[in-house]
Amino acid sequence: MTFASIDKQSLKSFNFLKGMDSICIDLANVGTTDSAGLALMIEWIKQARSNRVKLSFKNVPAQLLALAKLSGFDETEYFANRTP
Repeated sequence: MTFASIDKQSLKSFNFLKGMDSICIDLANVGTTDSAGLALMIEWIKQARSNRVKLSFKNVPAQLLALAKLSGFDETEYFANRTP
C-alpha cells in the first residue's frame, strides 16, 4: 500500500461495500506502506460512511499505525480491532 502501488482504479473500486452492513479489512498481508496507504484507508472510510457500512481494520502494519498516530487517527473506532 504505497504511492507506487495504489492507482486510481483502487480508489474507484468500492463495489465491495454495496449490500454490506459491516466489514473488517485485514491488513495482515500488507508488506510495505506509506502515507498513500493511510490516504487509501481514509478514502475507504469516507466511502463506507457514504454507504452506511460499519468499517474497521485489523492487523494494521506497524509502519501504517505509526503514520496514523501522528494525527491521532489510530484512536478512532476504525482501529478498534487493530493488532500492531
